[in-house]
Amino acid sequence: MNKAQLISNIKSKGSFLCVGLDPVKEKVPAHIVEKEDWIFEFNKAIIDEVAQHCVAFKANTAFFECYGSWGWAQLEKTASYLRKHQPDHFLIADAKRGDIGNTSSMYAKAFFEHMDFDAVTVAPYMGEDSVKPFLAFKDKWVILLALTSNKGSQDFQYHGSPSLFKEVMTVSKHWASSENLMYVAGATRGKDLQEVRKTAAEYFLLIPGIGAQGGDLAEVCKYAAHSKEISILVNSSRGIIYAGSGENFAQEAAKAAAEVHAQMQTFLQTL
Repeated sequence: MNKAQLISNIKSKGSFLCVGLDPVKEKVPAHIVEKEDWIFEFNKAIIDEVAQHCVAFKANTAFFECYGSWGWAQLEKTASYLRKHQPDHFLIADAKRGDIGNTSSMYAKAFFEHMDFDAVTVAPYMGEDSVKPFLAFKDKWVILLALTSNKGSQDFQYHGSPSLFKEVMTVSKHWASSENLMYVAGATRGKDLQEVRKTAAEYFLLIPGIGAQGGDLAEVCKYAAHSKEISILVNSSRGIIYAGSGENFAQEAAKAAAEVHAQMQTFLQTL
């Protein structure tokens, strides 16, 4: 999916919501866990109900990989189902990969060729040659970690003048354009999102952290939205997919997603 298509989907749906798929066995309803492919069945139910309210899905690969080959198969089935039944949605592999160039090439093939994700999250620490292989695929995206929402982000990301997260963004803009590069910026970072937007004015931002992590959607819109292109994807995972725990868990997830969708529609109408 290219940038124009993503922006068109956001405008036509009135939503820039990304729903995170983070399957945790202890939180999945018991009647789903009893199934042989419980991760896929849980994801499928969530996808079918919330797709009308979002423009993207983000699969956190760690929640699949922890189950070994079976978990990887669940990820493959989820990606295949999304591509077949929700072809207009932007699909993100939240894998946070980053390694030397030939290894990065293999990671890129896994997510872009084998499973046909639109984007993969990448760690920038090893520099340009570790990121470039991911940028070699037509209409595929790198989502580079810039300013994360965890407490430990203070250890490195704010060091220096300018801060390291700004330096990462400034340098990496020379590697690719806003057509295939976007940045992760945590919703809990408040006014710092304004600095992120200034540093990468025309680039998309993937913003996790609203809902269970405490990020505020109104604040995100205030500081991070790009009025001309609405270049943000705001992710919510636990706050949506675990909104309910009973037989109607997927419907409860849809209600939670609809509430966020309504807030996004209201914001978009002000532009």
